[in-house]
Amino acid sequence: MMQSLLNLLDLRGRIFLGCLAAVIIIVPICTLLIPAGSMLHMPTYVVALLGKYLCYALLALALDLVWGYCGILSLGHGAFFALGGYAMGMYLMRQIGTRGVYADPILPDFMVFLNYKVLPMTWWGFQSFPYALLMVILVPGLLAFVFGWFAFRSRVTGVYLSIITQALTYALLLAFFRNDMGFGGNNGLTDFKDILGFNVQADGTRVVLLMLSALALAAGYMVARAVTMSKFGKVVIAIRDAESRARFLGYRVETYKLVVFVLSAIMAGIAGALYVPQVGIINPSDFSPANSIEAVIWVAVGGRGTLIGAALGALIVNFGKTYFTGALPELWLFALGMLFVLVTLFLPKGVLGVIDDVMERRRISKRKPMAAE
Repeated sequence: MMQSLLNLLDLRGRIFLGCLAAVIIIVPICTLLIPAGSMLHMPTYVVALLGKYLCYALLALALDLVWGYCGILSLGHGAFFALGGYAMGMYLMRQIGTRGVYADPILPDFMVFLNYKVLPMTWWGFQSFPYALLMVILVPGLLAFVFGWFAFRSRVTGVYLSIITQALTYALLLAFFRNDMGFGGNNGLTDFKDILGFNVQADGTRVVLLMLSALALAAGYMVARAVTMSKFGKVVIAIRDAESRARFLGYRVETYKLVVFVLSAIMAGIAGALYVPQVGIINPSDFSPANSIEAVIWVAVGGRGTLIGAALGALIVNFGKTYFTGALPELWLFALGMLFVLVTLFLPKGVLGVIDDVMERRRISKRKPMAAE
């Protein structure tokens, strides 16, 4: 099995997984073993920031799977990310118990404040970690299945499908803002204490969460790579390039699209579940269509249809966002829009595509002297 997995990887994929392995090894050493006064010590806030970036990278990879390989430009993948985050946040809220402001052993603080008498049915079972993990996968996957079933069978494609996905996440944004939905309303879910009995604020817990995020990104890449390299993936790429011809040849285009869309939604939900304990909050703003559009920019910047490029784009853009929101807070949104325009006009293959072109030119330049000899 290991040999089969390695056969799926090219040099670029092995470098990518090697970098993730280095993160898993180096970060715990720099955070937990090296003293705080040392130049090599990594502060806890940097660990949390890096963990958040890795979650975004997994979201970008999930989006690239449907957009880069299946041609489905989803402007609503932030909804699946947020739903996975809410599922994990509900588990974390149930773990607070009597340590909340109102010390209610069952009801979260916001429910006591809003005069809830009993725990809503939607919260049943979230005191169990396995149940929460199941919901992290099931809720985004089920929503993607229902949405995709109707959209793809109706042969909605192109910009119309993109608008519908954006409308979906906006509808969820409005729904989760309501206090009577039972999900914290505008404030969302926060003030988390423990996860599996470990303090979420502790250095060791944050390091473990970062390691899990890196492992999830590696696993997501391997799954996406296996799908795209398989016969199934070749059909998906054919659907992207010539859907009518693939349909004419007898392929059930709707089924292929639906499978990829559901798989991508599950990956986005897992990314959201890992994101919440590291950031410490989840609220309706995470359903904002702007977040989904920003994820599209990550993929475009890194390189659409490359998987690794999508993850790289998420890391580059979010690092730049962290830096420029501090240095030039008023201009960041303009810079983000300009970045997308410049990439669209001058870097259609993204950053990874530029790197590939440079490497290819070097290989060609090395071959010419050898041919002359």
